[in-house]
Amino acid sequence: MDDTLLLARAQFGLNIAFHILFPTITIGLAWLVAYFRIQYERTRDPAWLATYKLWVKVFALTFAMGVVTGITMSFQFGTNWPGFMAGVGNIAGPLLAYEVLTAFFLEATFLGVMLFGMDRVSGRVHVASALIVAAGTTLSAFWILALNSWMQTPTGQVEVDGELIAGSWWAVIFNPSFPYRLAHMLLASGITASFVVAGLSAWRLLKAPDDAGAKKTLVFGARLAALLVPLQIFVGDLHGLNTLEHQPAKVAALEAIWKTERGTALTLVGIPNEEERRTDYALMLPRGAALILAHDANAELKGLDQFEEHPPVAPVFFAFRVMVGMGVLMLILAWTGTLVLRKSMPAWLLWSFAAFTFSGWIATLAGWLVTEIGRQPWLVTGILLTSDAVGGATGGELGASLTAYVATYAVLLLSYIVTLTHLAGKGSS
Repeated sequence: MDDTLLLARAQFGLNIAFHILFPTITIGLAWLVAYFRIQYERTRDPAWLATYKLWVKVFALTFAMGVVTGITMSFQFGTNWPGFMAGVGNIAGPLLAYEVLTAFFLEATFLGVMLFGMDRVSGRVHVASALIVAAGTTLSAFWILALNSWMQTPTGQVEVDGELIAGSWWAVIFNPSFPYRLAHMLLASGITASFVVAGLSAWRLLKAPDDAGAKKTLVFGARLAALLVPLQIFVGDLHGLNTLEHQPAKVAALEAIWKTERGTALTLVGIPNEEERRTDYALMLPRGAALILAHDANAELKGLDQFEEHPPVAPVFFAFRVMVGMGVLMLILAWTGTLVLRKSMPAWLLWSFAAFTFSGWIATLAGWLVTEIGRQPWLVTGILLTSDAVGGATGGELGASLTAYVATYAVLLLSYIVTLTHLAGKGSS
């Protein structure tokens, strides 16, 4: 059973990690594409029109990748995790259905107008279609984050005749961690999209320095990132306070706090040793964890010694530091780029932005590892253990399908990146 559980988790983790790459771009990019379309409608500048036509292709390709990988992931609820729907399906099922009915159909319908209707509908209708698609992507994130947040901090559910149902949909949806997770994810998507736009624009300018559209989008992407990253730091702090209140075991694991104490030091780097319950080679900042996590240098933070069950320490410890480290690098590049681009576009800066094109993916994946592994051993905190939801597939079956997924996704990801760089290399002219 342990091998089956591990393989089932690895397979679903691979699926959701691959899937989230694409919504992370489309949720933010949809609003940027709508902005490009509005700018053309407002100015009638041909550069904005060419820019819109380029980026709507990027959006459509990314949206399609998200749809395909999302369907594959949904099948695993039945094949690998039947206990999930059997246990909490009365809550999870409707939330997933709401996402399809209110968001996906909206996006798919009006994306067709965006792609093929520019010469068939009025400018106002076409702009409205772009805005509706953008709203649809955000609404999709709303429902998915509502479900994920409920799994982290469940409220509003009641048990009737042995079945779990929603006693209050308002309480289920707007559970304690939902506002913070939604804001955190929307900002992450905006940052990811801004670096994709800036990075691919920089890639184009390395080949065609006079591309007017690429110049506009590089500056726009850098400025947007410079604005959103500090906002994300602020929201991340609020999210951390919420997590400390509702999921203290997760916080203890991601900071490797082994013992409950006051004025807890912050471990900047180190190697968690769970067997010995210590952090080897640790570089620590005195009272730093208490100050950052509780905003009180003398605050008491619960250690892992207070919890009978807690998530594995090393994965969330390292993933959290990757997320924060990448965020700091993105902030430095965005601010540097915003200042330098006022006067010139040096090659070193273009190469830097090109190298950071998909940096948002790294930060997002690291954040999702913290979120999902940090909830273990629970699938739904306090309600459903992960081990109780796994299906009856054998280790051999799961190993074979996991291998097939890895090979398929590697080809798809490489093809996607090659296609995007090819589109960017051609530019909007």
